[in-house]
Amino acid sequence: MDALLSVVGAGVMELCAAPRGLGVSVRGVAVWDVLEPTASAGQVLLAVGVDPRSSTAVEVIRAAGRSGAVAVVFGPDRVGPATPVVRTAAADAGVAVLFRTPWVAWAQLVGALRAGLTAAGCPADPQIAQVTLGDLEGLADAVAAMVGGAVTIEDLQSRVLAYSSTDEDVDDMRRRTILGRRVPDAAVAEMRETGFFRLLWGSGDVVRRPAEGDLPERLAVAVTAGGEALGSIWVAAAGRPLPETAADDLRAVARAAVPHLLHHRSRRAGQVQVVQEAARALLEGSGSAEALAARTALPVEGHCAVLAVHAAPGPRGGRNEDRLPDLVAVQCAAHGHQAVVVTVADGVLVLLGDLAPDPRRATAQLASLGEALAVHLSAVIATRVRVGIGEVAADLHHAAESRRTADLALRALLSRGGPRAVARVGEVAEAVAMLHIVDTLREAPLPPELPVTRLAAYDAEHGGALVDTLRAYLDHFSDVPAASRALGIHPNTFRYRIRRVHEVCGIELDDPDARLLAHLQLRLMGHRPAEDR
Repeated sequence: MDALLSVVGAGVMELCAAPRGLGVSVRGVAVWDVLEPTASAGQVLLAVGVDPRSSTAVEVIRAAGRSGAVAVVFGPDRVGPATPVVRTAAADAGVAVLFRTPWVAWAQLVGALRAGLTAAGCPADPQIAQVTLGDLEGLADAVAAMVGGAVTIEDLQSRVLAYSSTDEDVDDMRRRTILGRRVPDAAVAEMRETGFFRLLWGSGDVVRRPAEGDLPERLAVAVTAGGEALGSIWVAAAGRPLPETAADDLRAVARAAVPHLLHHRSRRAGQVQVVQEAARALLEGSGSAEALAARTALPVEGHCAVLAVHAAPGPRGGRNEDRLPDLVAVQCAAHGHQAVVVTVADGVLVLLGDLAPDPRRATAQLASLGEALAVHLSAVIATRVRVGIGEVAADLHHAAESRRTADLALRALLSRGGPRAVARVGEVAEAVAMLHIVDTLREAPLPPELPVTRLAAYDAEHGGALVDTLRAYLDHFSDVPAASRALGIHPNTFRYRIRRVHEVCGIELDDPDARLLAHLQLRLMGHRPAEDR
């Protein structure tokens, strides 16, 4: 188990309990099936679809122990740490319990585990076996010595991950590939057009490119794990022809290289994702400030705060999720701030942990950064960007409270519309109070025959716009010219529609209570300004 976990990488699974230690033998991987709940001795059991906090999880652990399985892997426990009941069940059954990290899919995990087992069971050449796990430069040198040629290890986009050192003359293609850290675009296009890449990724075997002009013979093989391609290894003749055994040696190398590429990929992806998940957990109130500080430059002590950044859809309905985190991170760095940027459903959260000791100065720093983000990002991505500024927290332990106020300020900005793009809670207090009221009213049962309810049903049946008419009338304090301009219709048309509102739903617009209730119900219907839709 210890060897398997070291191959797969820390960014793929998190160990929760190992009552028998990590010296147990692993013989295979199986997926738990509720209809056929069986397992074999020595297996790692993947509890797909089983809530780790449920009673079913305990049953799976006990069944695994009875069958001789060595471990059970659950999906991410987003609510919090595993319950004592699960730990107790693991101890009683003598079964290790692990959690799949959120950024690794079940299919990827199956491939990684099976590839790790395959790699562990295949004796590698002594030169390969001496290479430290994940040392791709060392691996390239070992492959070059074993196969007899100049080696490059490349990822799926033909970028060079590592290359062997050699005293032999190298061809111009290899020289340009190494200097540019990627295969030249023209060569990539040619291999794509001729179908070479389809053959490389699909054949499962060594592919040969014969010598052509100044280009020497080349051999290439895909490195795959559980059917998923991780990269490729290329061997080029350098100063002398490749030996007859080169293809057979390269096949063996491809198997031995699997754990190295898995470790390399999980380490690179895991480092970023571990920081993201640690920050996300802290901002949700369930994480550890010390754990995040250990992985970043953010200090535990000292003022910190959170900014909530939202970008409206682009002019053509485009989405900005991919660009926004990087753009925000660059702006924070340009302003001299240490920041962790976390992607959320409708934007990003920015956790800042190096603010000034004086709270007033720290608040001014946040305001300055918020304005810079709103102005710069709006210009770069050509859409409206708003920033909610969280209150300054005493230390990293209180970051979740700052995130709560940042979210509230952003919600207030989005709900009220208007030109304002940056705000703290205190600056949009009325809008925040209204949000609290509306949130509370959502839980209150309302009579089914209220006027606005009848009006909405009429609009839905007849394709009308009477709800929008009533909303504009109330929003503009019965000012018909202003309300009609907001809807882009003639005042006489608006007056006719207001009469129809009364006829359809019976609302008494002269009654203050009826107007207040209608306005609140319209808010409950989830109205947002048109510019943010």
